[in-house]
Amino acid sequence: MAMLWKFMRVAKYSKTALSPKVKIRGISTHSRHSSSKSVPSDFAASAPCSNTVELLGKSYPQDDYSNVTEKILSKVGKNLHNRKHHPLWLMKEQVKEHFYKHYLGRRGTPLFSVYDSLSPVVTVQQNFDSLLIPQNHASRRKEDNYYLNRDHMLRAHTSAHQWDLIHSGLDAFLAVGDVYRRDTIDNTHYPVFHQMEGVRLFSCHELFSSIKDGEGLQLFEQGHRTAHKQECHTMEAVRLVEFNLKQVLTKLMSHIFGDGLQVRWVDCYFPFTHPSFEMEINFQGEWMEVLGCGVMEQQLVNSAGAQDKIGWAFGLGLERLAMILYDIPDIRLFWSEDERFLKQFIGPHIWQKIKFQPLSRYPPLINDISFWLPSETYSQNDFYDLVRSIGGDLIEKVVLLDEFAHPK
Repeated sequence: MAMLWKFMRVAKYSKTALSPKVKIRGISTHSRHSSSKSVPSDFAASAPCSNTVELLGKSYPQDDYSNVTEKILSKVGKNLHNRKHHPLWLMKEQVKEHFYKHYLGRRGTPLFSVYDSLSPVVTVQQNFDSLLIPQNHASRRKEDNYYLNRDHMLRAHTSAHQWDLIHSGLDAFLAVGDVYRRDTIDNTHYPVFHQMEGVRLFSCHELFSSIKDGEGLQLFEQGHRTAHKQECHTMEAVRLVEFNLKQVLTKLMSHIFGDGLQVRWVDCYFPFTHPSFEMEINFQGEWMEVLGCGVMEQQLVNSAGAQDKIGWAFGLGLERLAMILYDIPDIRLFWSEDERFLKQFIGPHIWQKIKFQPLSRYPPLINDISFWLPSETYSQNDFYDLVRSIGGDLIEKVVLLDEFAHPK
């Protein structure tokens, strides 16, 4: 069997760049290569050493799918998006205020309800099946998700709550929360980040009431799926839903980043919307993708009990918006407890203009390491979890420089 050898480069910030309270924990290792030390590749993919995982007051039995680490479990319940004056809280409040102010119901009350305290522990059915994600879809892999066991996981997106909220009778809501994905290590990726989900459903009357001579228009038909619509939707309905969606999101981004903002839409694919789009904005001369959205798959809407309605959905990352708006260069900073970081975002109102000021002038420390892989079950995200478990948020970036497979 061929042996695979990896050569990785690890870059670290000085301790003064992030929280001074962060400590590096050592672990015992066994020498396996002349220039390095190695540990079993399943270290990062293992949960705490017990038969159950205790989380948010509940116990989850472990099985062969359990791969959540202690480092990740320590992040659950932090809820940075609900921490007053935190930059993620500021972004959430800005979006929430915009929707509250500009979209009102019949009685003058906010049309959109907001849910920002939903448990991050969901079932696999909620996270994937309810969203029509195929069983063999790559997004379900253990290498990319944190599973408590085969049935429960840490949500990979706030879309995991779509079906339940629609099923409860809601037709306009925002869901905000922390989401978890195993990922690379660099300044824009972190295994925990925060999303906001938006959903709006329309009845036939709500969609066509403002259209002249729109009484005879319908939401549904028996047709064919094309690049522009689903087989059950009329073209008139899809065009109006798509127009409303893009108008709502353009107004939102212009409200956050300023009037005159250039926007463009890129066709894309999501299992739970069709047609689907990514929104890009031109900010300070650079095009940046800020969210994904689309017309909700009618099968999802029907299964949740809203068979007579059509709707749109969008999902955005709060870190992404905050990094652009406040010029924050590294996603790890959102987890800093350093007052020099947190005090920068305390102001008289949520719309105060803020530009992040760097905390440290010290250069990063770079280490090169090499190691043999002990088995073929290795995933690069296993190594990233291992690095994060040991080095914590001191680690800025990990880059694969070279690999070698021994022929024997």
